[in-house]
Formats: sequence, structure tokens, C-alpha cells
Amino acid sequence: MSTIQKTIDVAVPVRTAYDQWTQFESFPRFMEGVESVTQLDGKRLHWKAEIAGVTREWDAQIVDQTPDARVTWRAVDGTTNAGTVSFTPDDMGRSTQVTLEMEYKPEGIVEKVGDVLNIVERRVEGDLKRFKEFIESRGAETGAWRGDVKPTGDVDPLDETHRH
Repeated sequence: MSTIQKTIDVAVPVRTAYDQWTQFESFPRFMEGVESVTQLDGKRLHWKAEIAGVTREWDAQIVDQTPDARVTWRAVDGTTNAGTVSFTPDDMGRSTQVTLEMEYKPEGIVEKVGDVLNIVERRVEGDLKRFKEFIESRGAETGAWRGDVKPTGDVDPLDETHRH
């Protein structure tokens, strides 16, 4: 497994940044390679993305979601990945630190070479920069999903033994 952690400051209040991030179907607007994200229900998403020149599809489950604080997910089939995006307001409440932590398993030789060359890490960094530009240029979220998902038991979303 490979791990990435990237942080960016966005000049919007935490609620605005969080609310926009929960508009999962808008991800293709700022995430490179993401062709579509379909929210199947309050906890499940279907992803379609191009990774190292190969189209991949997978379902992800939100395992922990706390409004204005974090969203944690894990893939339940397809491409192996899991992580957390967290939101920390500044002292004045005018800007937000967005931190994305993700683990993924490169598949095939092309993805493994891309991993060694830090291609995914650079893509995530670019995605966060585009998210910043997107939300700051709008000044408001395109919608909001304020659902609260509590983790069940002590399941670590990054632990593959709990994948279906």
C-alpha cells in the first residue's frame, strides 16, 4: 500500500469547504482523471476514473462522516483505496485547512511505475489546488450533504481485512 497526505488552505469558512466536498458528483470538475462519481445512497459512491491510462471503476463506502470535520471512506470493491479528508477552521473562521490522507494499492506494472514516480501524489496535490480555485472562485458551495455517519465498531477503513 502507498500513502499520501496533502494539505491546502482555502479562503472560505469550514462549512462552505465541507459542504462543497460532500457534493461528490462535482468531483470531475476539479479532480484529474475522475470521469464520474455517482452517489448511490447516504453511504455509498460509485467511481469511474482513468488511472495510468486505464479506466477503473469501484464502489466506496463512507464509514465516518462528521459535518464540518471529516469524511472517511474505503473502497468495497474494485480499485483498493481508503482515506480521510479533514477540515480545520482557522481561528477567525474565514479559512479552512483541508487535509487529504489516502492509502491505495497500485495495480499492474504501469500503476506501480507511476507510484514510484509519485504521479498519484502529484495528481492529488493538483486536485486540492483545483478544489481551492473552484470553491474560492465561487465563494459558495454548489450544494450540501450534512449527513452524519458514525463508524461501526473499531473498523479501520484502511485495513483491507474489512473489505467486502
